[in-house]
Amino acid sequence: MNNTDSRALAERLARAEDAELAYLFARRRVPANANWHDFFDAAEALLTPESLARAVAELSRDALADLAAGAGAERLGLTDAAGAPYAAVRAALGDAPASRTPQSTPHAATEIASAHAAERAFTTTSALADLILMTLRTPLARVGTGAVGASDRRRMAQEEIVRDADDADDLVALAEVSGLLTVTERSWLVSPAGSDWLRESSAGRWTRLATALRDALPTGLRTPSGGWIDPALWPDAYPLDGAWATRGERWRRLLRLAGLVTEGAAETWDAEPAWATSLREGGDADPTELVALMPNEVDKVFLQNDLTAISPGPLAPALDVRLQGIATRESHAQASTYRFTEASIAGAMSAGETSESILSFLSSLSLTGVPQPLEYLVQRIADRHGLVRVSLEPEGGHTIVSSRDHALLETIAVDQALRALGLVPDGRMLRTRASREAVYWALADAKYPVVALDEQGGTETLDRNRIASAPPTADPLARYATLLAQLRAAHSGDADAAWRERELETAVRARALLEVDVSLPDGSTRTFVLEATGLGGGRLRGRDRGADVERTLPVKSITAVRPA
Repeated sequence: MNNTDSRALAERLARAEDAELAYLFARRRVPANANWHDFFDAAEALLTPESLARAVAELSRDALADLAAGAGAERLGLTDAAGAPYAAVRAALGDAPASRTPQSTPHAATEIASAHAAERAFTTTSALADLILMTLRTPLARVGTGAVGASDRRRMAQEEIVRDADDADDLVALAEVSGLLTVTERSWLVSPAGSDWLRESSAGRWTRLATALRDALPTGLRTPSGGWIDPALWPDAYPLDGAWATRGERWRRLLRLAGLVTEGAAETWDAEPAWATSLREGGDADPTELVALMPNEVDKVFLQNDLTAISPGPLAPALDVRLQGIATRESHAQASTYRFTEASIAGAMSAGETSESILSFLSSLSLTGVPQPLEYLVQRIADRHGLVRVSLEPEGGHTIVSSRDHALLETIAVDQALRALGLVPDGRMLRTRASREAVYWALADAKYPVVALDEQGGTETLDRNRIASAPPTADPLARYATLLAQLRAAHSGDADAAWRERELETAVRARALLEVDVSLPDGSTRTFVLEATGLGGGRLRGRDRGADVERTLPVKSITAVRPA
């Protein structure tokens, strides 16, 4: 390692602000408990071949070209103040390309390829809506590798959200990078943005999706204008990153899912449909031409006597979301089929619907009115809904289950499916230490006609949908506060003396042979050739090779040190 570079970097680190250092340490993935005594330790660690190999692998082609040429602003930890890379950095660059990303524009997609891309965009937005609705009910499991859990992959395939279980990871990845889903520990939850996205029109959904996807692209794929480079150039975006081929291909698949590039035969692969041009150039999304190729949405359905609803085309998103809250969708084709069941209607009422709101919505949605069997089913379930009430006892904090139907209450008390709640009979009610929410949803899942009561005894709607809270903002300063304080405490204002002491410590560990210049009391300087053997108490110990004696020299009198 070049000692001159180590010293220069150590002095530059000492002058840097804490925020600048914390950002550098985070980018270089420095452990918060790094065993560094001072800035010289930090500089040496940051200039090791292993650390630099990781650092340059994260640089884009343009950044590598600028670094190799010594152009551009300083990159703390890689270059000096003038932007010139340290010698160890030059060695780490190896065979990195010296030229920047060439100018290139994607081929315009053909009419047929554009139609296929529009179909893919429509299919993807519909699948994402289904994925979000599914995740609102039950969070998606995330395994250690970051992939979707096997059971949820099968569930997505069974519910026809994806064609094949292997497609699940890409769809979830698209939802995550676009901000519709949020990772929390070992699962995905719907983000507040994802919940709002469901209420958008098809054009609005695609616009938000495509814009968020563009904004999430890695720096090496972006242009100064805020768009993205020609996808044909993506394989060379990170030349020193051995894993980029896999990562880059996934980003290309996400772009295809969003209908921003085409797919198919080699001559149409990664061509650009007209609606993607503005986004690629850094402008706003314009879905006009895309919407013209999408299937026409409908706002009416046929309600059947067999308790089904048939949509003659893709149902408008807001209507589809509400209808799925009342009925179970059985098919995902453009002419979708929904089925009303006791469970689906009871679930809607548990989520806040009433018989009046359900029938009013269905009347406005139906082309044929509300069939008598469906109206009868809604009214029958509404008559029973609320027969079981769950409330919180203010004094003891226990959850109370009550009902005017004592036989039903006795059934609940002996229901083995509710055994985990620990319900205990107490006169004409049941009592438990379980939370009101847990009791309510357990009863609802067991198909009991349950309602929750608030503190005043009024009916309260509980929202089972789990929305992710805003993730805490990562604060590198807080993470590295202890390490930064340790480095600052060890820093001396005399850089020359600090560096000289470090040279002596290194020489002692290696028992190296040194030439040491010492200032004598009479003002003269004398040079000793020593084999360094010890350092402590402000003194250097070593064997004088010329006189063959052991000498002890005050460190403060040493003016220069160099290898013999």
